[in-house]
Parts: sequence; C-alpha cells; structure tokens
Amino acid sequence: MSGAKAKPVEPQWWMGGLSSALAAIATHPLDSLKVRMQTMPGKAGLVTVLSQTVKTEGVLVLYKGLDASMLRQLSYSTARFGVYEKCKERISNSWIHEQSPLAGRIAAASVGGIVGGIVGTPADLTNVRMQADGRLPIAEQRGYKTAFHGLVQTARQEGPMALFTGVGPNVIRAIPMTAGQIATYDTVKSEMLASGHFKDNLTTHFLASVAGAFVATTVCAPIDVIKSRIMAQKGGQYSGTWDCAKQIAKNEGLMAFMKGWTPAFARLGPHTILTFMIMEKVKSLYQARKAA
Repeated sequence: MSGAKAKPVEPQWWMGGLSSALAAIATHPLDSLKVRMQTMPGKAGLVTVLSQTVKTEGVLVLYKGLDASMLRQLSYSTARFGVYEKCKERISNSWIHEQSPLAGRIAAASVGGIVGGIVGTPADLTNVRMQADGRLPIAEQRGYKTAFHGLVQTARQEGPMALFTGVGPNVIRAIPMTAGQIATYDTVKSEMLASGHFKDNLTTHFLASVAGAFVATTVCAPIDVIKSRIMAQKGGQYSGTWDCAKQIAKNEGLMAFMKGWTPAFARLGPHTILTFMIMEKVKSLYQARKAA
C-alpha cells in the first residue's frame, strides 16, 4: 500500500503545468489588470483601471494574451512543480522517510523557481507585452496576434536573446513565488492533516491554497512590479533590475512596489485554489487508475 501511495508523485511534472494552465483561463482578466496597474505611472485603483480599460478598449481586451498566459503556465509551472517534487522527494529520502522539513521544502521550491523562471521567460515576456500593448501609443504598439506570433516577432526584430528580456527579475520573482505558493501549501496542508482535526479533502486544500496565495503575493509584489516595468519598457528606459528599482523608489515612493497587490491577490488566490484543487483531483484520479 505504501508503494502505491508514492506513485502519484511521479507524474507531477505535468500535473502542475496542466492544472495552472486550466486555472489561467478563469483568472487571466485579473492578471491583465495587474500588469496594467504595474506598468502605468501614477496611482490608480483596480476599479478605476477596470472601468477605463473596458470603456476605451472593450471587455474582450481583458482576455488579450490568454494563449501566451497558458503557454507560460505550461512551461513555467510544469518546470517549477516538476523540479520541486523531484527535489523534495530526494530530500525526503535523505533526511526523513516520509516528509521533508520546511527548510527542505523551501530549498526544493527555490530550485524549482530558478528552473521555471528561466524556462517560462519567453512566454511570460510575450504575455506581458500583449497585456500592456493597449495602453501604449498606436505608433509604439507591437500588435502581436498570438503568443507564437509574439515569440517569432521578438526573435526576428530584436534577436533570439531578446526572448529572455527580464529573465533576471523573472527568476528572482519565481524563487519566492514558488516557495511562498507551493512550499506554503505543502507545509500548511501537512500540518493540518497532522493535527488530526482535518481530513485530506476540499476544505483542507482550499485553506492551504489561500495561505499559499497570500504569502506568495506579498513577498513577490515588489519583484513583480520591477519585472513588469522592464518587460513592458520601450527605448531602454531602465538599464537593469537595480536601476528600475531605484527609479521607482525615487520617483514614486516605496509603496509603488506594492502596486497591483489587490488584483495580484485576487488573481493568485483563485488561480492557486483552482490549480491545487485541479491537481489534487488529477492526482486522485491517477492514483485510482494506477491502483485498478
């Protein structure tokens, strides 16, 4: 029986990416609003940005870049979930038999974040550009028709290495994102089950995923703002990650690093909940199929 329980861990390299891609369908509009809030100067709340966007560009613009968003999840999340599980499995086997400690989970998640951040950068770059395109002057708009078109156009016009624009802040963001989201979910879920007051069901999965979303959103907010600014820039406004951070702090104040927190949490909360619930269901179905 113990061997059968361990087997569902093996295919998680694809379960995480698939679950995240499906969740992105429901949360993409909030992601679009988050990017718009982060890349525009000045202060504007979620409701204001939403009303202005719908009024000037229409409702469907909120789904612009959905294919790029799903492609990003299929690359980024597949890598980080898969690497996390493999690293955690090795740590568990080395340190204790059944479960790795919190430090082990954070270490495993950090490695997963590094790999996922690198692998997912081209699709993430295209996603951010497609979402931010509508607020640029017509002469500066890139006009990507699809995610694939955006990837090809970037490589042709700016060179293949331009596909990895923002890889630095992307990786820096992916580390705390993965640690905050996946490691927190794993830890909270394990502690809840160990307490004896909770069962391995939807309630436990929901509460653990909310905790993961809150931690991940908070620790990633400053990095997310910098990443979005660098990826959306035109004409070399920022010389690098540190220069971008300095300009934001100098011109807009420290609270500017929390721009987009509300839509980020509003997106990441449902996205995290849907991702883990879908993944838990897929794992359950996979386990039942393997046991049959």
